Amino acid sequence: MGAIDWSLLAASFVTFFVVIDPVGVAPIFASLTEGAPASHRRNMAIKSVLIATCILVGFAYVGEWLLGALHVSLDAFRAAGGVLLFMIALDMIFEKRTERREERAAELNHDDESIPGTHEDISVFPMAIPMLAGPGAIASIMLFMSEVGDHVGNQMLVLAGMGANLAFCFIIFLAVGFIMRLMGETLAAMITRILGVILAALAAQFILDGIAGVLNLSGAAH
Repeated sequence: MGAIDWSLLAASFVTFFVVIDPVGVAPIFASLTEGAPASHRRNMAIKSVLIATCILVGFAYVGEWLLGALHVSLDAFRAAGGVLLFMIALDMIFEKRTERREERAAELNHDDESIPGTHEDISVFPMAIPMLAGPGAIASIMLFMSEVGDHVGNQMLVLAGMGANLAFCFIIFLAVGFIMRLMGETLAAMITRILGVILAALAAQFILDGIAGVLNLSGAAH
């Protein structure tokens, strides 16, 4: 088995803090849940973190085998995630989400947005994946687990570093809604559009990184 490498805890925590970026993801969560009641925001925070945890733990143990079996590269996964993320960014910029909420409320013949179904479930997409369990986090967990091999103690340290970041995300998600509400509707709308532009840039970077990775692989193959 060998000795436990405690440095893995710090290494994995720092790595996942960079690739998940809890501070950067939190305002996007606030924008995507803008106008929703506290109960909905809390449910989205819980579900998104739990789903992201399941995804990352799953890829930690079967990710390399799964992608290989499907003949899907991580670069292709990164590019696809970028396209989907770009669609969300467009919704944020042009407030399409607000229009859809109003249409659903009209269909229910009720103006109370607290009615179940009038707020989008953003827990799976885009929060759990690709914002929390994105290509970077998936690649990181697969790399760490391949390095530690079958050493259970070291595996637990890697998972602890990942889990600490997801727990941090959950705490920030619960607090950031209150901060965003203090800003008021006008400022919140402005921030939503700005974040939408930033998110679009992030999505474009995902796509470019994926394409660049494929081209490099193709060049290496020749």
